[in-house]
Amino acid sequence: MALLIIKISTFNSGFILLRSETLLWISNVLVFSVWYWNIDGGGPRKRHENAHQANDFLFPQQVNGASWETHFFDYLFVAFTGATAFSPTDTAPLGRRAKVLMKLEGLISFMIVAFLISRVANIF
Repeated sequence: MALLIIKISTFNSGFILLRSETLLWISNVLVFSVWYWNIDGGGPRKRHENAHQANDFLFPQQVNGASWETHFFDYLFVAFTGATAFSPTDTAPLGRRAKVLMKLEGLISFMIVAFLISRVANIF
């Protein structure tokens, strides 16, 4: 993100800027999905043990106490919706670290979009 801010005025082609911003946004989603997958409930190994309790994220399938296992795709979906909506959607962050990570992901995504729009409008 810092490199994009420093180099944004040097982009002469809209395609290159859009490609760079898209790759940055996709990287943001992938990195945060891995973080969510690793922190929730003590990590993937601990989550699949018996009597696992939701510690960091509460998925809609877990609301009624149903037995349901999360997979990486579920955390990828959480990261994608968080980066798209700039906020949690159907999955509630329960723990402080999950809330901080979701706030950070939304902020980074918002900055990516804001810098793209500002460059298109020739602010930078």
